[in-house]
Amino acid sequence: MGGGGPASSTGPGRPREERMDEALRALAEPRRRAILQLVAHSELSAGEIAGCFDVTRTAVSQHLTVLKNAGLLTERRLATRRLYRARPEGLAGLREFLDQMWASSLEVARDLVEADRGAVGGGQSSAAG
Repeated sequence: MGGGGPASSTGPGRPREERMDEALRALAEPRRRAILQLVAHSELSAGEIAGCFDVTRTAVSQHLTVLKNAGLLTERRLATRRLYRARPEGLAGLREFLDQMWASSLEVARDLVEADRGAVGGGQSSAAG
């Protein structure tokens, strides 16, 4: 009764780290990043997206499926067309991770600068005496 198909792997009930890992794997492919940029500010049909790339519609469809399963795209059906738009909240976990990494890096840099200043200041004091 595990049901590991795509429908069971996409919901907000999954652990945050798992969702972030899936988003990172999806974004690792340059064409998927390009697709996300295309639909970041406008909704496009699968055919319009495919027209921007020199690959088969099937290949683009597979990329769209990966992005959708990673929570990075929304799909809306309009008659026989499927329209796609980027889903910014799909990047929330990744953004939070990067923000934490950046903040941590800034803290380390600050500590190094302060330690360096202390070593320089301390060296001058002892030389003067």
